[in-house]
Amino acid sequence: MRAMVLDAPGRPLRAAEIARPIPAPEEVLVKVGACAVCRTDLHVVDGELPHPKLPLVPGHEIAGIVVAAGAAVTRFAIGDRVGIPWLGATCGRCEYCRGGRENLCAAARFTGYDLDGGYAEFALADGRFAFRLPDAYSDLDAAPLLCAGLIGYRALRAAGDAERLGLYGFGAAAHIVAQVARHEGRRLFAFTRAGDAESQDFALALGCEWAGASDDMPPEPLAAAILFAPVGALVPLALRAVERGGTVVCAGIHMSDIPAFPYALLWGERQVRSVANLTRRDGEEFLALAPLVPVQTSVTSYPLAAANEALAALRAGRVGRGAAVLVPGAS
Repeated sequence: MRAMVLDAPGRPLRAAEIARPIPAPEEVLVKVGACAVCRTDLHVVDGELPHPKLPLVPGHEIAGIVVAAGAAVTRFAIGDRVGIPWLGATCGRCEYCRGGRENLCAAARFTGYDLDGGYAEFALADGRFAFRLPDAYSDLDAAPLLCAGLIGYRALRAAGDAERLGLYGFGAAAHIVAQVARHEGRRLFAFTRAGDAESQDFALALGCEWAGASDDMPPEPLAAAILFAPVGALVPLALRAVERGGTVVCAGIHMSDIPAFPYALLWGERQVRSVANLTRRDGEEFLALAPLVPVQTSVTSYPLAAANEALAALRAGRVGRGAAVLVPGAS
């Protein structure tokens, strides 16, 4: 099968012909219809997340069709449409797994990091950790739901019932979360890079009532803020923008260092918390909710061979509105 392979962090992906994988008893083999390009992929490719499996096929927002299944698979049959997320497997035995917090399992394995992912024509997944895709979405439109949507949903839940919500970084995740938050009746305020008029216009079109630069103060205090941009310097800026008792949620798996800031910004029972990975419950809840909103994803498609171009566009902030998505069947 055709695949884009990472041989070492910091190097461009290599186009290769590799063996099509064979599913183990608990696994399904999925013909990849689309795989979204996530900022976490950038962190892996650029060496900001240490110790990936090498060589590696990146990609963890995978939508496709089951074409083969191991003997122990009971949830899916050949021909079923499935999504493969970042969380690829857990131990199932530790206190986190047994307590409904499998996202914190120390033995967890992640798609496109510990396990080969979706920058290929076919991908393997543990059938217990894949999701059935809503019929309302094509593979192209469903792919961003598998991480931008799922992690965004978990971050939104971590923000509690905040009515006035700030979104820092208005890309793939924020454009999905904004639709869910508006569906829930929240008021939204978007923060982008200074001068990024396109992202600000996009945010306003999706229901944000204000959009400005990341170092601007919103017109009124926020009850909570979610940071999708992996920039540690945003934490004190967001703390400055939230009211007493407010929450700042850091949604990325990687973030640059948070600079020192005065305790006065944190005082007043403000809190800073992170979101790590996802649980299967997150996936089931969000994928049931998305068609009801209904969430509409905005995508820019690239052929599989253009994976390096898609990563470069994301790195430079040139993806435009929404998410970049690789389509193995495109030319």
